[in-house]
Amino acid sequence: MDLRHLRYFIAVAEEGSLTVAAEKRLHTAQPSLSRQMRDLEEELGCALMIRRAKGIVLTPAGRVFLDHARSILVQVEGAAEATRRAATPAKASFVLGFLTGQEIQWLAGVMAIIRHELPNTEVVLLSLSSPDLADGLMRGKIDLAFLRHEQNTTGIVFTKLVDEPLIVLMAADHPLTKLNSIAAENIVGQELVGVPYDKSHSLREITDAYGAKLGIDLTPDHIVDNLSMAMSLVTSTRGIALMPLYARNLLAPTVVVRPLAGVPPTIGLSLGYNESNTSPLLKIIVSRIGDLKFGNS
Repeated sequence: MDLRHLRYFIAVAEEGSLTVAAEKRLHTAQPSLSRQMRDLEEELGCALMIRRAKGIVLTPAGRVFLDHARSILVQVEGAAEATRRAATPAKASFVLGFLTGQEIQWLAGVMAIIRHELPNTEVVLLSLSSPDLADGLMRGKIDLAFLRHEQNTTGIVFTKLVDEPLIVLMAADHPLTKLNSIAAENIVGQELVGVPYDKSHSLREITDAYGAKLGIDLTPDHIVDNLSMAMSLVTSTRGIALMPLYARNLLAPTVVVRPLAGVPPTIGLSLGYNESNTSPLLKIIVSRIGDLKFGNS
C-alpha cells in the first residue's frame, strides 16, 4: 500500500463515483482506477465499497478506512512541512489562527507578547472555523490557534483557556427581550438558528445535550456557518440562536442577547499547537498562557 492508494480511495469516496473521481479529481483512466481500488481491497482483505450503477457506497469497513486515510495524509503533509521548516533558515513570521470572532478577545494579549519578545516578527492572522484551524495546525500551516478541542487531531496539544456560557441571540424587537433570562419554556416553539455539525461539532453536541437535559428539541430550523449569518437570520426569521458568550463582541445593532436561566451549558476555548513545531516564539507564548488567561478573565 502506498500514499497513491490512499489519495485515490479518498477521491472515490468523496465523489461517490469511480468515473467522476477518475475524470475530475485524478485525471486518470477509470479502468486503471478500478484496478487500483481492487488491489487495495485485496491487500486489506475486505471490501471497501459497493459498486452500483449510479456510483459507489462505502461499506462499514470503507468508512473506517476513509477516516484513517484522511488522517494519514494530513500527518504526512504536516511532516513534510515540518521537515522543510527544519531544513531552511527560520523565517521571522508567525501564523496565528482564531475561531472567527475570538480575535477581538485575545489578539491584543498575544500581540503584546510578540511585540515584547520578537518585535520584528511578521504576524499572519487567519480567521477560520475550528475544524479548519485544527487542520491547519496538523498540516503545519498554522503556528498557534484559538479553537475548540477538536477530535482526531494527531500531534496537536490543546490547553484550555476558558469555558464560555451559552447565551441567547434574538432580534432587538423580539417578545423575549422583555425577560431578564431565557428559560426552557421560553425556547419551546421558537424558530431556532444553529450551526452545522461539520463546522461546529462541539457547539452542536453541547446544545443537543442541553436540550435533552431540559426535555426539549434544540434541532436548528436554520443552519448557519458563522455568527454574522446567525445574526442576520435571527433578525429576518424572528427566531433565536444559542451561541457562546463571545458572540456579544460581534453584535449587530438589530440583535440583543439574554442569558439562559439557571446554570447554562458552557463550551471550552483552547490554545492549540503542533507538538512538532520548533518555533521559539511559539514556546514563549505557550509559556505565558497564564498571562493570557489573566488578561481575559
